[in-house]
Amino acid sequence: MLKVIRGVVRKDKKTKNLVKRLHPGEIAVIDHENIDEIAAQALIAKKIKAVINANLSIGGKYPNKGPLLLIEAGIELIDHCGQEIFEQIHEGDQVSILGNIIYANNQLLTVGERLTKEKIMAKINMSKENIQIQLSEFVQNTLTYAWKEQNIIISNLSFPDTVPIKNKHVLIVVRGKDYEDDLMTLRSYINEVNPVMIAVDGGADALLKYGYKPHIIIGDMDSVSDGALKCGSHLIVHAYENGKAPGLERIQKLGLKAKVLPAPGTSEDVAMLLAYDKGAELIVALGTHSNMIDFLEKGRKGMASTFLVRLKVGSVLVDAKGVSKLYRQRVKARYVAEIVAAALIPFTLISVISPYTYQLFRLMSLKLQLLINIR
Repeated sequence: MLKVIRGVVRKDKKTKNLVKRLHPGEIAVIDHENIDEIAAQALIAKKIKAVINANLSIGGKYPNKGPLLLIEAGIELIDHCGQEIFEQIHEGDQVSILGNIIYANNQLLTVGERLTKEKIMAKINMSKENIQIQLSEFVQNTLTYAWKEQNIIISNLSFPDTVPIKNKHVLIVVRGKDYEDDLMTLRSYINEVNPVMIAVDGGADALLKYGYKPHIIIGDMDSVSDGALKCGSHLIVHAYENGKAPGLERIQKLGLKAKVLPAPGTSEDVAMLLAYDKGAELIVALGTHSNMIDFLEKGRKGMASTFLVRLKVGSVLVDAKGVSKLYRQRVKARYVAEIVAAALIPFTLISVISPYTYQLFRLMSLKLQLLINIR
């Protein structure tokens, strides 16, 4: 039997902006086509009750798992409600959801599609049949744009001076899949090697969360918190090739100073090129986007710039994406038993060889029997 879900609404057409304002128990209204895993994890972390999506949460073009994560976390997902939902619902309204029907002030607002695990899995399976078509289009776009963007590895960009990088390890943190888990796994490496840390946008918040201050923050500055921007890092605003830098306005409003770097490609591409240009001995990339699904979830139709950048910096690049999964092993009971047994061997030998130890164990055994009334 369906239960009524009630909560206060927060709405924004950009999910990454909305999560900054959400509180536990609220209902998120978004306009997010093909919800990706990062967005889903951010919504789950806010402990909300439901998501109302004006768009299709999973369109069937490729197997995005964001909707499945939301459902498995117990968050109701009402899909394909239409753009008019943003006019019908106001920030702070109290709404009720019953199945696929949305009410506000006891009046019917709209009817969407209530997504269940079965429906989502059916669309994921359908998308697997379409993946070859998507792959073909993706490869074609990658090759087309690679020809246009080949200057990214042929010409030299003018990189600003920041912190010394030459002959040092550089850790580049991107807000990608499993980036926080990978960061935790690399903590011993960070503490031992003390690499120069370059955060790409929201990667700065991840570093700060685990007690590290990024030396450099680079990006279009749309998914990094004000607190991270104010932490004292060198700020580099990634601008379009024509010099237009939308992120600079935000920096200036905060009263901060930043250098502007016009360059093609993504901000994580530019971060790698910066480290390489400044003579990094090793570049460790964490959370970066490196496959077709990653880029489709970002809304990009190809990965030309990333392909070209990795050709250029590949000799010093180590991709740490997913490294946490290498060490995510369960401790088996048999292993524990073997370790305990091995540890008991020297104690047993000592007790046999030493009469004093033998008498001590005999005395402890007698006392134990008395305590539990064993004759």
